[in-house]
Amino acid sequence: MPQESEAIASTGAPGPATYDLVISRAHVFDGRQALAGLYDVAINGGEIASVSAQPLRGRQEVDAAEGWVMPGLIDTHIHFYDVRAVSDPDSMRAFEENELPGRLELFLDHGITTIKSVGDPTDGILDTRAKIAAGTLRGPRLLATGCGITGRDGHPAATVFSGNPWARERFTGEVDSVQQIRALVHHLADRKVDAVKLLSEGACAHAGGPKYLWQNPAFPGGVELERLPLDLLRAGIETGHERGLRVTVHTTQQAAAREAIEAGADGLEHGVTVEPLTDHSLIDLMLEHGITYTPTLWIDDAHPDARGNLKKVAEAGVHVALGSDTFSGRGLFGANSLDEAELMVAAGMTPTQVLAAGTSGASRQCVRPDLGTVAPGKRADLLVLNADPTADISNLRDLSIVILNGGLVVDKR
Repeated sequence: MPQESEAIASTGAPGPATYDLVISRAHVFDGRQALAGLYDVAINGGEIASVSAQPLRGRQEVDAAEGWVMPGLIDTHIHFYDVRAVSDPDSMRAFEENELPGRLELFLDHGITTIKSVGDPTDGILDTRAKIAAGTLRGPRLLATGCGITGRDGHPAATVFSGNPWARERFTGEVDSVQQIRALVHHLADRKVDAVKLLSEGACAHAGGPKYLWQNPAFPGGVELERLPLDLLRAGIETGHERGLRVTVHTTQQAAAREAIEAGADGLEHGVTVEPLTDHSLIDLMLEHGITYTPTLWIDDAHPDARGNLKKVAEAGVHVALGSDTFSGRGLFGANSLDEAELMVAAGMTPTQVLAAGTSGASRQCVRPDLGTVAPGKRADLLVLNADPTADISNLRDLSIVILNGGLVVDKR
């Protein structure tokens, strides 16, 4: 049922003021709920200045014609650099010059205004982030962890990058001691990453335990892996927190998910995918620790239990964030994120829950409270849609306008 939020209700029309941009006559999904009635949304500079049921004036005006305004979508789990094409300095340079700009545009074209890279070459992705922030490269707001941190010969070093040693050294950070993982997290923090991603993959309890055969259609023979040792996992999380960074952990099994949460992780990337989530105390643990669960169905939907596990955690009230695990070579950047939203609905979440997961819930995952909400003082990253996404999640594809940081970046009218 549409409601009127407190932030909106307290924001009246500002009289004679003229704003930089006004979107008029719009239904609003504010990041958590649909608001009753029609609103004008005003922008000054890069911020939302007012959301009012009364008409507002702007130097630039867009008539939403009773369409919908919502926060720009946030995909919290992407891999941007092409792991197949980048294998030496020349191929890296060719990708950055010839492929990278167009792939950034694809996100904007599909209404994705923020992306979080969780395992790209540290130098390259941070340089790309700096260029976007400086305005010399057009693209969505980019957040980045730099390389993903894994145990020696862990995933994805020994799997995805097993035949590409040059990329393996740059996309992944392999560690085999507490000292090494602490030093690497400090190094990444010094580089001003936005968060830290650790990878715990495998069913054995610790390094030196029984082997775990990593199964993936791309590797029909399987790859033997060990899970990141518990002392390293704890040290990586503790060091990230010491540096003020949120730490999420790649898991796929219940045992690894529990271990990550008990070690202090802030969120689970993938969560539980390769087996049914039967341990209800694990869901209670997620709730107790305020864990964010990122289901990545776009890549994990092949696992028969992934959808049901998401339905269980969502129904229990666990925080859920949209993250597709999109990567080069399959589907289309941006479109994959919309596929993810539709898969989440197919798994049993409501369209409103999924919209929240892709906006306010994703902003929580990224520790960016300035994003993901339509309210005064928030960043003006907005979408104008022609149809109601709370009624049908596929209406995210009926996109009219994309506003990033207060500026029109996509206009399909």
